[in-house]
Amino acid sequence: MKKLSVIIITRNEENDLPACLESVRPVADEIVVVDSYSTDQTVAVARRFTDKVFQRTWDGFGPQKQFALEQASGEWILNVDADERLTPALRDELLSLKGADAPAHNGYEIPYEIYFLGRRLRFGGCFGEHHVRLFLKGKASYGTKSVHEGIRVTPPLGALRGRIRHESYRNFSEYLQKCNLYTELIAREKHRKGHSFASWQHLRLPWEFFIRYVLKGGFLDGQPGFIYAVLSAYYAWLKHVRLIDCERDPRP
Repeated sequence: MKKLSVIIITRNEENDLPACLESVRPVADEIVVVDSYSTDQTVAVARRFTDKVFQRTWDGFGPQKQFALEQASGEWILNVDADERLTPALRDELLSLKGADAPAHNGYEIPYEIYFLGRRLRFGGCFGEHHVRLFLKGKASYGTKSVHEGIRVTPPLGALRGRIRHESYRNFSEYLQKCNLYTELIAREKHRKGHSFASWQHLRLPWEFFIRYVLKGGFLDGQPGFIYAVLSAYYAWLKHVRLIDCERDPRP
């Protein structure tokens, strides 16, 4: 692996960004931050770690990440979010890959560990999450979707063992802010594809909670597991209920 560029997109991430950047600095040959005109100290924080800081008007997760990808000069790309940190085991694994002449795959899935209210969630559907976050620049591209953008990587794909630690939400206010953003984006995307709200979707609330808390064992994570199951059920319900807004006013 000749050169590894880390790409991060931001918006008002002054609290989460320092720990993220500290965690990637040991493995990054280059850090690229694309900010959508934060109103806090995000840009100042980023510039303490890299001179490749760009500001760009927000037009969705896919386009924003594609722009970040295009600014990177590395052969290999590692994409992380501001609320994610590389664990020591993952840093060691990445350093080993960097020492290899030619990694065997065009991209790698990385497993996640989810933290909520200061506790790692091991049940409720949170265990086993993984995403392709490391890939060859010339073999990958992001789509134009505003949310759930994903990354398209030409096979073959491999998997790493070291984990990314996802510090999902610092508090309930941050959860509600992100919930409001994501549910609106998802509802707008669904409406654009012709979906509409149906009354039976109210059943998503109790059903989603039952799946996460009972069937997937969320109760084993104690109080954080219960709260996470409730909020996840609310999220699953709200992204469909907000189709009513879209039907009344289709403007984004």
